[in-house]
Amino acid sequence: MQPVTTDKKLLRVEEAAKLLGIGRTRAFELIKDGRLRSVKLGKTRLVPAKALDEFVELLLSESTDAA
Repeated sequence: MQPVTTDKKLLRVEEAAKLLGIGRTRAFELIKDGRLRSVKLGKTRLVPAKALDEFVELLLSESTDAA
């Protein structure tokens, strides 16, 4: 699997959603469920770039477990 590439270390939720190919609302749902890691800086919710790869790995492991 090729990691998500970005120059930023922290992404706004909208940017993370775009890179994952999902909507903003779905990204916030994943954060709320604890499936997509995030941090809060002031009032802004940010997603570490590394968390995108971790989320994709989680999806892959779930699909392998279900098969």
